[in-house]
Amino acid sequence: MFSTIKNSTVWRFTIILLLGFASGLPLALTGTAMQAWLTVDGIDIATIGFFSLVGLPYTFKFLWAPLMDRFEPPFLGRRRGWLVLSQLAIAGGLMLMSSMSPNQNTQTFALFAVLVAFLSASQDVVIDAYRTDILPSAERGMGSSLFVFGYRLAMIISGGIAFVWADPVNGNGWDWSRIYTIMAAIMVAAAVISVLFLPALAKTNIAPKTNAKNDLIGFFALVIAVAIGYQFTTRAATPLIEAGLGGFFPPLPDGATNPNLKKWVDMAALLAGVAFTVPLAWFASKKAKFETLNISLANYFSMKGAASFLALIILYKLGDSFAGSLLTPFLLKGVGFAQAEIGVVNKVIGLWLTIFGAIAGGALMMKIGLYRSLFLFGFLQLISNLGFWMVAILGKGAWGGFPLPAFDIVLVSLKEATNVDWLLLFAVGLENITGGMGTAAFVAFLMALCNQKFTATQYALLSAFSAVGRVWVGPLAGTLAASIGWPTFFIISTFMAIPGMYMLYRLRTVIIALETPSGTPLTDD
Repeated sequence: MFSTIKNSTVWRFTIILLLGFASGLPLALTGTAMQAWLTVDGIDIATIGFFSLVGLPYTFKFLWAPLMDRFEPPFLGRRRGWLVLSQLAIAGGLMLMSSMSPNQNTQTFALFAVLVAFLSASQDVVIDAYRTDILPSAERGMGSSLFVFGYRLAMIISGGIAFVWADPVNGNGWDWSRIYTIMAAIMVAAAVISVLFLPALAKTNIAPKTNAKNDLIGFFALVIAVAIGYQFTTRAATPLIEAGLGGFFPPLPDGATNPNLKKWVDMAALLAGVAFTVPLAWFASKKAKFETLNISLANYFSMKGAASFLALIILYKLGDSFAGSLLTPFLLKGVGFAQAEIGVVNKVIGLWLTIFGAIAGGALMMKIGLYRSLFLFGFLQLISNLGFWMVAILGKGAWGGFPLPAFDIVLVSLKEATNVDWLLLFAVGLENITGGMGTAAFVAFLMALCNQKFTATQYALLSAFSAVGRVWVGPLAGTLAASIGWPTFFIISTFMAIPGMYMLYRLRTVIIALETPSGTPLTDD
């Protein structure tokens, strides 16, 4: 009886929701929550700035993802085994952080924070793979939506509720050590759930048994190649590019460096670094016989339209990323909204609208399919940029506003009444709902592209490509906004979404073929 329930759709959706929660919980604990702890403990601003590098493992998780495809921990199987190990290890890392004072043991604390980030990124790798493996194609839309819901809910707790717990005046007054201990206990509970309640995967969905020694050597060769690429970018490419572009950006009248120079140098250096590092890493993995990675990539590129899919992954949310890259400074300085108003509309109401959009998108996806969802939600994302164009043109107060009274509901609260601008609410609401829909469809699309024998490797690589647009648009967006003005900026962001829509249309036949329903036989792995 329990086995039947465990293999049901409702059970799978419940597990995906819980895994989304487990994936989202550690993020703030190595980000905003950790910064709050460092500030309270008297760490200087410069040192806190360096702590932002703690999040680097999230960027490079594709390096060790092949090892999580190749090697299988004992007893629990490949996916569940790695998941339980990473969750217990995260709990242990959080306990280590909670046992010390950042002010007295700054370097050791930083090392433990990096460890937690590495383990959290590893958990993300295996959760992405498990979600892709366990959900039949017909369930991926709603599954993606529930995952986003769980992820956002966890971020509210570790990045929001935790601040209330720590507030000595209006909250519980708990110290951060106690809060991190509570978060560690939650991760232990997540590991217990993973052991007892996760549906098992088919034994057939395993990677070929390559030479273990070669894979380990190949992994370290890949790490060395990336390190060389980073050194090339910072020590060679950046100074050369800065010297080459310096003539186009004369110093300011007071002799200070033109701020636009750094933006263009950063973007050009990033492009040069990627162009240097990717071929070097490919060469290193080939020479060192990193077989799991090489076979996984060969498997992906054997798929019809593989290279075009990579282009689509980069372009699909490019316009959305471009418009959102400078949204906060636009609302604060460009239009003049108050911080409290932006916080209520964008961070409170907008967060729940994103969750609503993801759930609605998943439900609609089950009705109309993957391709039509991608096209419809992509078009709505394109239109949503015009909402901020209207804000830039019409300005604050054009549609009037209303006072939002203080409230306290379960996870969010507002202590004092705050004015809410109707036009701002319209623009933010439209952007968050359509963005949630687009994210749900996009995650389902990435899952559909993965071969279940190499899900960890392929999903990690595809998600890395999806971050390319977000990384590259920052310097360009800042430079353009300063030179062309906000209304034109948002018009350009709208047009930047068109190439992704065109690429999506060109690939419609291949994407529709990905929608062929396929169940996943559930047996003990």
